[in-house]
Amino acid sequence: MRPKAELHLHIEGTLEPELVVELARRNRIELPTFDVEAIRARYDFTNLQSFLDIYYENMAVLRTEQDFYDLATAYLKRAGVQHAEIFFDPQAHLIRGVPLEVVFGGLTAALRDSDVSAELILCFLRDRGAEEAEQVLRAALPYRDQFIGVGLDSAEVGYPPSLFRRVFEIAAAEGLHRVAHAGEEGGPDYVWEALDILRVERVDHGIRAMEDPQLVARLREERIPLTVCPLSNVRLRAVPSLRDHILPAMLDEGLLVTVNSDDPAYFGGYVEDNYRALRDELGMTEDQLDQLARNSFEAAFKARHSA
Repeated sequence: MRPKAELHLHIEGTLEPELVVELARRNRIELPTFDVEAIRARYDFTNLQSFLDIYYENMAVLRTEQDFYDLATAYLKRAGVQHAEIFFDPQAHLIRGVPLEVVFGGLTAALRDSDVSAELILCFLRDRGAEEAEQVLRAALPYRDQFIGVGLDSAEVGYPPSLFRRVFEIAAAEGLHRVAHAGEEGGPDYVWEALDILRVERVDHGIRAMEDPQLVARLREERIPLTVCPLSNVRLRAVPSLRDHILPAMLDEGLLVTVNSDDPAYFGGYVEDNYRALRDELGMTEDQLDQLARNSFEAAFKARHSA
């Protein structure tokens, strides 16, 4: 197994059905079913919104520091990576009445206790607006030593990066790294905005950047990383099938592209599963896969291991 880093991973998206049931029982939360396989069967969705519906429903079992600790620990044990830069969505927990101190307490303890090098990136839910994003960032600044950057996630369309200029300026002034989801649902214009207005250092997804040759040239020349999630792209219908994925063409263009799992409990596998599928279904060579693994360390902000 080649050494690799993971740079596009939502910790809430690692909530496997077995852990959903375990945490629900522990917290005395009533579920529609406690049958693990029945819950797993619900992880069959047709678009982003149907995914988000079950994603947020399952998240209700996360209540205590121990829950967040167990969630992150489970991911780090099965991730199969040497380094991870992990997204988390504080707003999704705050609106359920879970305090920031609980979220940070559980996640940071899990990272501290793991043998895997790992860091946290605080993400803003773009559909909840820029004003709330700024409020959350300011509330999180007392925990500044526990996260290395900010990101922008959730549904792209209708929420262009430009709406979040101010909160990203605040983050930059605090010395935080900046990333944003752009160019999966949204077109190349979303990637341009993420680069020019939010001043991001990495683009999450970014597959639609390939529609704009001028943008491709810029990404190549500036060595701006793209955190691509192949199995996720297929499950969310961003590409018809893995055989149609543009990842090989991105490599051929000399882009600093990496492979990641996004929400692996929901999208059919962790990082190694993505690499395996790229080899078996897309026909990528071992040399190409090695390049992707090397790219993951070059693109990382704080990797303490190298390929």
